[in-house]
Amino acid sequence: MKTDNASNKPLVLVTGADGFIGSHLTDLLLERGYSVRALAQYNSFGFLGWLEGNRHPNLEVVSGDVRDAAFCREISRGVDTIYHLAALIAIPYSYVAPESYVDTNITGTLNMCQAARDNGVRRLIVTSTSEVYGTAITVPISESHPRQPQSPYSATKIGADAIAKSFYNAFDLPVVIARPFNTYGPRQSARAIIPTIISQIAAGQHVIKVGDLSPTRDFNFVSDTARGFIALAETPGIEGREINIATGTEVSMKETLETIARLMNAPVEYVVDPQRLRPSKSEVFRLCGDNSLITSLTSWRPEVTLEEGLKKTIDWFTKPENLTKYKTDIYNR
Repeated sequence: MKTDNASNKPLVLVTGADGFIGSHLTDLLLERGYSVRALAQYNSFGFLGWLEGNRHPNLEVVSGDVRDAAFCREISRGVDTIYHLAALIAIPYSYVAPESYVDTNITGTLNMCQAARDNGVRRLIVTSTSEVYGTAITVPISESHPRQPQSPYSATKIGADAIAKSFYNAFDLPVVIARPFNTYGPRQSARAIIPTIISQIAAGQHVIKVGDLSPTRDFNFVSDTARGFIALAETPGIEGREINIATGTEVSMKETLETIARLMNAPVEYVVDPQRLRPSKSEVFRLCGDNSLITSLTSWRPEVTLEEGLKKTIDWFTKPENLTKYKTDIYNR
């Protein structure tokens, strides 16, 4: 196992570390004693996203872009494990700018696979998404479920998964494809259903703007998702596998809204905002993941119930210093 000479601890790379899941994964890796090289997307403001203010002694933050192959090779040198989370993920924006999703999600994954191969990385964790399955044909959704590209976003993630799998088959690249279902929690973008409901209520709004409330989702609290990533990195002999991170339960958007309103003691109404609706053939109406593979291969189990996770998320969003980071009157694609 490769180590950072300064700390004699395993050195890992997290791409997309400035984002929602990536920042929580970075925190957990540091908590567990890893040295972390964290990639934040370059911008001229020097803004590090959710890494802002993190001064952990075992954290090295670099800025750049996974679309640059030479940069990917450089930041991958000397690392033991790569957690590749960098991606464009907002489904509505993928209808507007699909080429950007191809560049970041497919080409970015290709660059990280080649970088991992060139630098002899022990394991590469590539982040997939339950959106690759589309609306459930069979429930629970196992890893053998057909792929259904119902949005440009999901199509690019299907392509990225295929690139990663091809590097395993063609070059024996030690890659594992992690497929988390719907992650939620503190720091999540307000484009997602749970933070958009919580942030609107917390801002004092009584009429909540939402999209279609009939679809169901398999919600994973972010700490469970982060633990799942680390379990897949640390478990031997699972290279080449595609593995769900899921609870095996589902809840409708409407039930989720009602639970949040109850926990926040908020008598609210809701209206459907047309700009939040997906095209009819693009909406994924049912997601419920089969977690039997990850629970058979690793010690991972979901630990946080939906109600517990919602309480933690509400507590975070209702702190003024956090709520002010969100524009509750604007729909962010």
